[in-house]
Amino acid sequence: MAEKLQSGVRLRPIDLARRHGLSTQAIRNYEADGILPPAERSPHGYRSYTPRHASALRAFLALSPGHGHQRAAAIMRAVNHGHVEEALHEIDLSHAQLLDDRRTLTAVRNALRDLDSTPTTATPPTTRVLSGLTTTNPTPGTVFIGQLADRLGVRPATLRKWENAGLVFPVRDPRTGYRVYDDAAVRDAQLVHQLRRGGYLLEQIAPLITQVRSAGGLQPLEETLDGWHQRLDARGRALLNGAAQLEAHLSTHA
Repeated sequence: MAEKLQSGVRLRPIDLARRHGLSTQAIRNYEADGILPPAERSPHGYRSYTPRHASALRAFLALSPGHGHQRAAAIMRAVNHGHVEEALHEIDLSHAQLLDDRRTLTAVRNALRDLDSTPTTATPPTTRVLSGLTTTNPTPGTVFIGQLADRLGVRPATLRKWENAGLVFPVRDPRTGYRVYDDAAVRDAQLVHQLRRGGYLLEQIAPLITQVRSAGGLQPLEETLDGWHQRLDARGRALLNGAAQLEAHLSTHA
C-alpha cells in the first residue's frame, strides 16, 4: 500500500531513497533523467522533495517491470511535462507489443504441432543434395533462399547465419551449389524465426532444435514455451499494476 504523505511534507533525497531501497544517487539520476519533477532547492542548494515526487517515483517503479526502464522513463517524462496523451501512447505501445508477443507464442506452438506431425531427420548440408534443379524451377516442396527470406521477412544473410549455427540445413544443388530448402528446412527456419521473435538467442535455440530432432522429442521446447507464457502473463499483470499506480499519481498530482 502506498505511503500517505501530507502535502506540506518535505523530503531529503535520502528519505525518498530509503522508502524504496534505492541509493541517493539513483534519486538524483531519476531527477536528471526527467523521471522525477525538478526538486526544489534550499538557499544552500540542497534538494527538497515533496509528496508529488514520492508519488512519481512510486509510479515509475511500478511501470518499469511491465514497460521496461526506457519506456517507463518516457512515460514519466511525458507526465511531468503535462503531456498525458503522449504518456498514454507509450503505454499503448507496450500493450501492443505484449499482444504481438502472445501471437508469436501462438505461432510457435502451431509450428511445434507441425514439427511434431512430420519427421525431422535433417542431416548436414554436405551430405544432402538434390539433382535436376534449376535456379528458377525448384522441385515441388522446395524453395530457394531468396524466396524463403521473403516469406519470413528476413535477409538471406540471416538464413545463412542460421545455417552456420546448425539450426537450418538447406539442400544443395550438386551442379550449382545453390541452397534449396525442403519442407523440413522450411519448417526449421520458421521455428527459429518465431523463437528469435520471442527474444531467444541463437545459442539458446540451438540445443532446443537439437533436442527436438533427437529421441527427446518436443518436450524440452514445450517446457521453454510454458516458461515464455508465464513471463508474458507476469508482464501483463505488471502492466496492470503500473497503470493503477500511474492513475493514482495522475489523480492526485496532475
